[in-house]
Amino acid sequence: QVQLVESGGGLVQTGGSLKLSCVATASININIYTMGWFRQAPGNQRELVATITPGGSPNYAESLEGRFTISRDNVRNSVFLQMDRLKPEDTAVYYCYMSIPPGRWGQGTQVTVSS
Repeated sequence: QVQLVESGGGLVQTGGSLKLSCVATASININIYTMGWFRQAPGNQRELVATITPGGSPNYAESLEGRFTISRDNVRNSVFLQMDRLKPEDTAVYYCYMSIPPGRWGQGTQVTVSS
């Protein structure tokens, strides 16, 4: 069974940066699946942050204004989210996602941006 393990969350000041990592722990070829990051703030629904296709094409939520960059390393079964110019409204639990049917989620990693 595939498990997704996130890391890299934490507390950062406004304007700072964090890089999230997600590793698929099972012996599986992730390069045939779309991977992505979603986030959920308290009281809000889970929302898309970014996805990346097997070919490496990214898609971002428009609200991010170009501050985040998603990437993947298929050899290391990993997907990353570089977050720059962080804002307090980016505070949320960030979840890694893999499109292997019926969809697989990680446990989430907390990102807190202080003002």
